[in-house]
Amino acid sequence: MSRKFHGVAVDAGSGLAASLIQARGVDAQADDLLTFKRSILEELGPFASTVLVDAALGPTLLDSYPDECARMMAFEADVYHISGEDRITVLPENLKVADLPGMGVELLKFFMYYAPDDAPALNRQKQDLVEEIGRRCHAARVQYLMEPLVYHSTLLPGSEAYARHKPEMVRAATAAFAEPRFKADVLKVEIPVDLDYVAGFGAPVMSREAALDAFRACAEAANGIDLVYLSAGVTFERFEASLKMAVEAGVTFHGFMCGRAIWSDAVDVFGEGGETVLRKWLQETGVMRLQRLIEAVS
Repeated sequence: MSRKFHGVAVDAGSGLAASLIQARGVDAQADDLLTFKRSILEELGPFASTVLVDAALGPTLLDSYPDECARMMAFEADVYHISGEDRITVLPENLKVADLPGMGVELLKFFMYYAPDDAPALNRQKQDLVEEIGRRCHAARVQYLMEPLVYHSTLLPGSEAYARHKPEMVRAATAAFAEPRFKADVLKVEIPVDLDYVAGFGAPVMSREAALDAFRACAEAANGIDLVYLSAGVTFERFEASLKMAVEAGVTFHGFMCGRAIWSDAVDVFGEGGETVLRKWLQETGVMRLQRLIEAVS
């Protein structure tokens, strides 16, 4: 089931919908979120190996997939919908894993916020859910992309303290979900360093060699499971540089899944000019960014 991933993610839900309403202002329409996602799928899909859609609008978008672009669906009610402080992902009510093959969906993505040093009982609860979805995917013969998103109970992302802890958190989370019982075919993981704190990119809290070592340690923790990197909302330039650093580190990985780093600027473009201008931007800037990312990992 191993494959190369040159993926575009457009599974964002309520947060993206709110941004589009703000950007569109008085021109906002009830179907703006669907129009925005369909435009990305149709304009970038021909250049991607897969496009990730959400469980709510995804079924409506399946007919818009271009040939040779694999269908991938997120198995979450909303990427912004979690169970409060426990940060347990809420499952969709309109969809079962067993439904996906009949819809032509080849790949399922499921994310879970995970703090390796959280209370063992909470982490067992999260692991049980990840394992159950893995069993369902295995039974349905759907490829399972498991996405552990790390966090810390007291340290804020973007801070120097968080940047110092991030490599070990990503390594520990990768190692945890690489265990065979989870049946993950692919681990969709964060870049293990914050380039804002790597010498040559930002404050020299971490040397370049230490950053390369962090890539190696985290990739090794995958224990042979296919590994793809996610963009996690960083800028396009930062994500491109991160992928190049992974290549420089010599790690084995199978590509990327990139969302906002490619298309976040398109929200305001859509707001100002509507669908026609959005599609023109995607055909030019969007495709160029995707192709640069593909070149970065080639």
